[in-house]
Amino acid sequence: MKISVFPKGDLEAIAVHRTMSVHDWIEKARALPVDGLELYSGMFWQTTDDFVDRVGEHLASAGFAMPMLCASPDFTHPDAGRRAEEVDAEADMIRITARLGGAGASTRVLSGQRHPGVAREQGLEWAASAIESLLPLARELDVTLALENHYKDGTWEYPEFAQRTDVFMDLLARIDDRAHFGVQYDPSNAIVAGDDSAEFLDRVVDRVVTMQASDRRLTGDASLDDLRSSDGTLGYSPLLEHGIIGRGLNDYPRIFRTLRAAGYDGWISIEDGVNGMEEMRLSVEFLHEARQKYFDGSTRVHVAAHAAARRAAGV
Repeated sequence: MKISVFPKGDLEAIAVHRTMSVHDWIEKARALPVDGLELYSGMFWQTTDDFVDRVGEHLASAGFAMPMLCASPDFTHPDAGRRAEEVDAEADMIRITARLGGAGASTRVLSGQRHPGVAREQGLEWAASAIESLLPLARELDVTLALENHYKDGTWEYPEFAQRTDVFMDLLARIDDRAHFGVQYDPSNAIVAGDDSAEFLDRVVDRVVTMQASDRRLTGDASLDDLRSSDGTLGYSPLLEHGIIGRGLNDYPRIFRTLRAAGYDGWISIEDGVNGMEEMRLSVEFLHEARQKYFDGSTRVHVAAHAAARRAAGV
């Protein structure tokens, strides 16, 4: 299992206000004992080869791999022109993933926003069609498209179309490819959606290709029953706050045992830093301990089900 980090706390500064650059983040991350950095589409202020190659050179000089690129395509937008633009933008991110991460690296895909007036079947059809249209490029460049159980991108107006488990599972079932498509599992997003994160993993573990790790804790005197009675699809519940991984609501021992039993020994990317780099460091420390305890200290990248699918596809 290899560990990467994602700068949740600095994302707005990098991607929205641009008061911090991707190069600033790479330098900041040098203080963390991790194997790689998960990057975000909004970090690429330009998508020229020159800009991307400078990022790649900086990553290499800092000793980081780039295993995962986080993109937020809106494939459920009601305007056909916008949907086409989203597909084109996602294709750019797939090319950047290949350029920086090489064969086997992953690019996140989503369904899109839950736009008012878009019916379930229509949204599923649009999202599945968009993902299918990108698979030939993913195969050509040997990039894996990773569908995340997602909540809401910071620049979005509406939550994820496929946030609810039944919708997510329906979309997942429509994409047969297992060599260049799979699931990016995010346990905290399952909690935000009102699900048990470990039980959600049980349903998708055979298709998990990457994982994001974070944690949430209950505020004040709030209980799990209080949380379940709230509707996470309307936004982050005020009963939840971001915290150090392993100290919140996710049952990480069960999650890690499930992953290990399924033959998952891949990348886990820490989505943290909302409350500062010290919490990020403690989350990294937790993952190092988990690697020793649940993965026998393995630092390889091998996802058994994904590897079998790639062999079957002749990759």
